[in-house]
Amino acid sequence: MRLWEKKQGDALRCRICPHNCLLGDGERGICGARENRQGKIDLITSGFISGYALDPIEKKPLYHFHPGSMILSVGSYGCNLSCDFCQNFQISQNVTLGQSRHIEPAVLVRQAALTRGNAGIAYTYNEPVIWYEFVTETARLAAAEGLTNVMVTNGYVNPGPLEEYIRVIDAFNIDLKAFSNEFYRNYTGATLKPVLDSIKAIASSARHLEITTLIIPGLNDSPEEMKREAEWIAENAGTGVPLHLSRYFPMYRRSTSATPAETILALREIAEEYLDYVYTGNMGSDDGGSNTICPSCGTVAIRRSGYNIKITGLTDDGKCMNCGRQIIETELNQADPV
Repeated sequence: MRLWEKKQGDALRCRICPHNCLLGDGERGICGARENRQGKIDLITSGFISGYALDPIEKKPLYHFHPGSMILSVGSYGCNLSCDFCQNFQISQNVTLGQSRHIEPAVLVRQAALTRGNAGIAYTYNEPVIWYEFVTETARLAAAEGLTNVMVTNGYVNPGPLEEYIRVIDAFNIDLKAFSNEFYRNYTGATLKPVLDSIKAIASSARHLEITTLIIPGLNDSPEEMKREAEWIAENAGTGVPLHLSRYFPMYRRSTSATPAETILALREIAEEYLDYVYTGNMGSDDGGSNTICPSCGTVAIRRSGYNIKITGLTDDGKCMNCGRQIIETELNQADPV
C-alpha cells in the first residue's frame, strides 16, 4: 500500500492519517516521525524504543482480552495529535532519538517469544499509528510465533492504513478523547469523525475493541456529552464494547484540578444505561469500578484490585458461572475460579 503520493516539485503528501501532511524535502509531518527524504517519506523512528516493559494487559487498559495476562509493551516517539493534557508528552511531543534503544522487528519478536508468561506485544506509550512500517512488520512476525498483537491508539488514522492494522492487530483500545468535534479541534488539533470511523471499522471486524475516555473537568464531563457518547457506542460498536472512564490529573500544559471522583461515578451511571461494561480508572481506591459484572444476573465475574485480578464467577470458557452468559471470548489467564 502506498503511504504517500508525489505532488508538485519535491513535495510529498503523507497518507497515514487525516492530517495528510504536505511535506517538502527534509520536512517532517505533524507527528514528528515521518519525513520527506529525497523523494520518499521515511519513518525516522523505526526501531527506536522510548519504552519497553512487561505490563499487565489490564494496564492498556484491556479488561476483556486475555484477562490476567502480561504483555510486552513497546513505544517510540511522536504523535499526530497535540493534546495539552497528554499523559506521555515527554515522548509524544518530543522526537529525540540520540540516546534511544534501537531494536529490529525480528529481534523484538524473538525477545517477546522468549519472555516467560508473555502473551504478545502491545504497541503503546506514544501514538503507534504513525509507526506503521515498524508495527506491521513486527506484528506479522509476532503472529507467526503465536503471539498476540495489541494497539493502544487515538484512532486518528486513514482508512487504508487502518485496514492493514486490522489485518495484523488482534485487539485495540481506542482513546476517544471526547464526543465533541469542538473539543478535538481546540484541544487535540484533530477532528472527531475519523476517530469514530475507526471505531466503526474495528467494531465491524473480528478484532477485539475497547474504548477509553479521559474525563477532564469543564471540557468533556457533562452528562449530556456522556449520554451521546455511550448511545453512539451502543448503536455503532455494540453494547458489549467495554468503555473505560479514566480520571484526569494535571499534566503537561493543563493545570486544571483533578476530576472529582464523584463526576466519574455519575458519568458511569449514565453510560451504564446504554453499555454492558463500563469501568472507572485512576480512582486511587478500589471502588469496584474495575470489576467485571455479568450484565444479566449481576454476578462478579472478575474482581480487580489495581492490576491484580481474581476470576470469581467465570467458567473456563468465559461464561458467567451463574447464568451462562458469554462475557470473555478469549483465553483466561487464571483458569481456576477462586
